[in-house]
Amino acid sequence: MNVSVFFQSLKQMGGIIALEHRYHGNLPDIRNCRLCAEYSLPFKGKWVVVNGGISKRTSHSWDIPTQRYAYDFVILDAEGKSFHGPEADPSSFYCYGKDILAPADGVVAEVSTGQPDSRITARREAVCDARDIRGNYILLFHAENEHSLLAHLKPGSILVSVGQTVKRGQKIAQCGNSGNTSEPHLHFQLQQGRSFYTSPGLPIQFADIYVQDTSKYEVFDDRGLYIPGKSSYPPYIEIGQTVSNKK
Repeated sequence: MNVSVFFQSLKQMGGIIALEHRYHGNLPDIRNCRLCAEYSLPFKGKWVVVNGGISKRTSHSWDIPTQRYAYDFVILDAEGKSFHGPEADPSSFYCYGKDILAPADGVVAEVSTGQPDSRITARREAVCDARDIRGNYILLFHAENEHSLLAHLKPGSILVSVGQTVKRGQKIAQCGNSGNTSEPHLHFQLQQGRSFYTSPGLPIQFADIYVQDTSKYEVFDDRGLYIPGKSSYPPYIEIGQTVSNKK
C-alpha cells in the first residue's frame, strides 16, 4: 500500500466512526430514501453487475456506509470471461475504453485526473498505483443530497470540468483501470453529500432498464453470491445481473 492510499484508508475509518456517531445506525436505506433525480445506467450496451446490491449479502461494501450501495460493472462474453488477449494489458478487457455517460442531469462538482492505470495480475489482486483509490474520477451534483461518483476512469479520457453542466446520457469519460482495482471496471455510487468519506451511500433505482440473469456468471465470480431467478429487481439491481438501458 502506498503512503497516499494508507492515509486515505485512515480517513475512511474516521468517516465510518463519524457516520455512526451522526446517524446512530439509522443510515439511508430502501425504506426512507426517496430520490429527486431520475437515473440511467452510466453506459451503453449490456454490462454485468459484479459487486453491489441492497442487502448485506450482496452489498459492494456493507460495513463502509459511503459505499454500501455502490456498484461495480464489467462486460462479460458468452463464456463468462471479461477479456480476450493478454491479461496484463487493460485493453484486452471488453469494458476498457468504453464510453461512460452522465447518469442524470447535473453539474460537475469534482474531477480528478492524472492517475495511471493500475497493474493487472493473473490472480486479480486489488492493486493501486495511484494516489487515490478512486483513480481518475468524476463527482456529479444532481439534486440536494444527491451526488454520483464514477471512478477508475481511463487516463486522459475525462471530457468535463468542474462547474460544467451535463445532461443525462452525455459522454463524460471512458472506463479504465485507475485506482484500487483488480481489473478494468466502472465503480458507480450515489451518495448523500460531496465528501467521499462522510457522505452516506444511497440505494438507487435506475429508470427504463432491461435486467436479466447472466449465463455462466460463475466462471467470472465463484463466491456464490449470485442466485439466478432470485433478486431485488424490480426495483433494485444486484450482483450477477446483466443490465442495459432501454434507450
